[in-house]
Amino acid sequence: MGVFEIRAIRQGGDLAVLTLDAATSEAAEASARQQGLTVIGIKRAHSLSRLRGAEGKNFPLALFSQELLTLLEAGLPVVEAVETLKEKESKPERQRLLEQLVKNLYEGMSFSQSLEKLGSVFPPLYVATVRASEKSGDLQEALSRYVAYQAQLDIVKKKVVSAAIYPSLLGGSGLLVIIFLLSYVVPRFAKIFEDLGGDIPLMSRLLIQWGRLVREHGGSVLLGTVGFVALMAFWLSRPATRAMLLQRLMSFSSIGEHFRIYQLARFYRTLGMLLRSGMSIMTAFSMTEDLLHGSLRLRLREASEKVRQGTPISVAMEAFDLTTPVSLRMLRVGERSGRMGEMMERIAAFYDEEISRWVDWFIRLFEPLLMVFIGVVIGVIVVMMYFPIFELAGTLQ
Repeated sequence: MGVFEIRAIRQGGDLAVLTLDAATSEAAEASARQQGLTVIGIKRAHSLSRLRGAEGKNFPLALFSQELLTLLEAGLPVVEAVETLKEKESKPERQRLLEQLVKNLYEGMSFSQSLEKLGSVFPPLYVATVRASEKSGDLQEALSRYVAYQAQLDIVKKKVVSAAIYPSLLGGSGLLVIIFLLSYVVPRFAKIFEDLGGDIPLMSRLLIQWGRLVREHGGSVLLGTVGFVALMAFWLSRPATRAMLLQRLMSFSSIGEHFRIYQLARFYRTLGMLLRSGMSIMTAFSMTEDLLHGSLRLRLREASEKVRQGTPISVAMEAFDLTTPVSLRMLRVGERSGRMGEMMERIAAFYDEEISRWVDWFIRLFEPLLMVFIGVVIGVIVVMMYFPIFELAGTLQ
């Protein structure tokens, strides 16, 4: 992957400069064209642009939008509002970004152009929302809509994260107990059983061998374990690995269907926000396709091509399995009423409720199953440690 700086012309004739992450310059150019831009020049970005992109990952976009909205509602113009946010910022890297944003505004660029020039700091979706508001003259409404949009996305994420906290703590505690038994308790029991001798069951002999291995080569076992964990962490951090695991998860009917619903919820919410901002449906389709993965993204491209040819949105979405029975009916209502953006946001809200109910049900089922699994593993280890003692007691009787 690389970062490319693209000079292009928008449909209105304005000059745009933006940076995109892509594997090749051809891929970056294709991505820019999908956004409705006419590319006139492209080059690999310099290290300063890369640094700016790294800083942008930590930029609190939702907080920036909320604070900017508050200042605009108080009557400050955009330049003064951004200057105020720059002056209150304590972190140097964020202050530099806002200083560059102010500089762009003083050079005569529009707010959307100033945001776009900062590349990956402000995502294309955010820039497009601001640009659409400049045409309608209602920046405050656009920022308010984006803040509400981000808040709704965060609600679903927080719901999933909070639901996963207790199972994670439970699994981590159980894993620590198992590690303690295998690394400290079992080696000491193994020494006792070696001194006793006699006929010991197979599973207990395996446990004794493990205890001897830890006792005699503890450093090597620890180093090997750390290396294995590091290797697994590196393997899981690779995008190809995550894509493969995601594909495997989606192969399970129940999990795959609910993950599809989760993707569609984000897709419809984003699409609805863009349409309500005044963006055309084809541009909105091209900007939201990255929210979908694998086959869903390919289906969206095929559906957007059908819409381009004049097919109604509801028909195209149904043909490529991008709807559910409820959302299909709501799309048809939106087409008849002319409120497609609002209807898509309602579809997203319906999907969010469905995901929340499924997460609650899954956690209620998963927690006791996890407790049973951890209890069985610990119980088996304890029984294998004490079984030779039971055998010895029987022999003495």
